[in-house]
Amino acid sequence: MNNKVKLNKINSFSRYTLAFVFLYHGLVPKIFWLDSTEIFLVELHNLGFKAEYISLIGGIVEILLALFIITNKKSLAPIYISLILFIGLLIDVSIMQPSLLVKAFNPLTMNVMGISLCVLAIVSKNDAQN
Repeated sequence: MNNKVKLNKINSFSRYTLAFVFLYHGLVPKIFWLDSTEIFLVELHNLGFKAEYISLIGGIVEILLALFIITNKKSLAPIYISLILFIGLLIDVSIMQPSLLVKAFNPLTMNVMGISLCVLAIVSKNDAQN
């Protein structure tokens, strides 16, 4: 198996895993079973809308991003969007509720994993094209 084939497999694996993360987090803790921590974090921002509605919109956006990642395999745009979101959300939680960063299954490890998958997808795509 040559390097381009291996890099394409790494790229696909990274993309499908990222898509799964966004699909799962969009559906399960935001739409199917709205998580109390999700509500709490949204309410901390005092946006003037019900946290349930903002979480629903966030869930829909995450599902759409998952579909964008899967359906646009030739483009790095959804990967860069994901990378920006992971970094932004990590900064947001660090500022708004830093105590969450020491909990089990916390936003720090989740977002670092997401950032790592984005970097793998970017590097593997760029190196496969060379």
